Order: sequence, then C-alpha cells, then structure tokens
Amino acid sequence: MTEKKPKTNATDWSEVANSSRWVSFVSSRSSATVQSSDDQPVMAWPHLIVREVLLLQIMVILLTVFSLWFDAPLEELANPEHSPNPAKAPWYFLGLQELLHYFPPVVAGVLIPALVVLALIVLPYWKVNVNFQPLWGETRARSGIWLVTVFALISACTIPFHAWPIFIPTVVIAGAMSMPALLRFRGEWAQRWAAIPLADWLMIWFVCLTVTLTVIGVFFRGPEWQWILPWRDGIYY
Repeated sequence: MTEKKPKTNATDWSEVANSSRWVSFVSSRSSATVQSSDDQPVMAWPHLIVREVLLLQIMVILLTVFSLWFDAPLEELANPEHSPNPAKAPWYFLGLQELLHYFPPVVAGVLIPALVVLALIVLPYWKVNVNFQPLWGETRARSGIWLVTVFALISACTIPFHAWPIFIPTVVIAGAMSMPALLRFRGEWAQRWAAIPLADWLMIWFVCLTVTLTVIGVFFRGPEWQWILPWRDGIYY
C-alpha cells in the first residue's frame, strides 16, 4: 500500500517573495499585450539603496571640502531701515520674481504657478505619457494643428506683455519640434530627433523656460529691476 501524504494549507512564502509581478495600464480602447523578457529583476535592496547611500556620502564629502576652500557669498547684516536694491528672492524663486516683472501679481503669483502644479499632476496621466509615441508619427496633421494652436495662444499671452524670455524659448522649441515635419532629414541622428515624443518636448520646453527666467533674474537684473550686463556694469549678485 502506498502512503498518502496529508494535505496542508501552508504557504511557502519564500516563493511568493521571490516572484515578480508585471503591472501594465490597460484602457478601454486597448488590449493587454504581454511581452516575454529574459531580464532578471533587480531588487531595490541592496543594489539601489547601497548606490544611493554611496553617492550621498560622496556629495557630502565634496560639499564639505568645497566649503573649506570657498566662503559663502554672504552680504552685510540686514538693515530694516534700508532695503537692498534690487531686493532679490533666493535663486530658486527668481524665475517667479522675473514673471512678476511682466505680468500682474495675480497672474504671475497665483495663476501661472497653479497651472504649472496642475500640469505636473495631470500630465503623467495624459495619453502621450502612456503611449509615448513620436510627435510626428501617424497623426502628423493633428500634431501640426495642435502645435500651431498652442504656439498662437502662448504668443497672444506673452507678446502684449513684452514677456520675451518666455516667447523666445517657445519659438526656438517650436521650431525644433517642427523641423522633422518640415524637412526630410537623413541619418541616424535625424531619425532619433524625429522619434522624440511630445512628453519629452514638453519637459524640454518647461526646463528651458525655468532656466532662462532664473538666469535672467540672477545675473541680468540690477537696481530698480532694470536690465544690466554684469560684465560691463560690474554688478554681480
């Protein structure tokens, strides 16, 4: 007679912990497609955490050594009876302060920051971030219409206020976005340029605007928030 093994409900949790699950976003208009991959998953601990801790320690050491050689650019003690001219915010707020130079306070201080925060919340859930397709793909005509419409709206909002630090980078980015559709490039680099998705173009545009406004506020604004050339006027902040 063969001996039967008793049934048990015990679970081998080691197998559950070592197994991986792939999660994909499936909308009502698309079907799920599972692609097999031979890549082995990499655990966050210890591979990622150890690298992050090492980089943190290296950065702390570099900052400590750098602070021993160079003093912080501190000014004299604050005088409540005499405000500095210009009164500049910290560098990470100078882009917002530069916007206040062009737009009314409600627009530059409330409306634009609220729209930026709302865009950062909504854009990750937008279809362009899910599909991540090239801008000039199958919907070439629709992409051109959207590009011209958005550029016209931005121009209508910036030109009347003479907000050239916003208008000029927008023109440059819009021109770079349109080049693959207007001209026929050849070569590997041209194919990569044409394959850039809309999500990447939006991030490039946002970063260019932020850097441009911050650099202008830090180096090119003098007394009374007037335009200066620091290498000619000898004013550095």
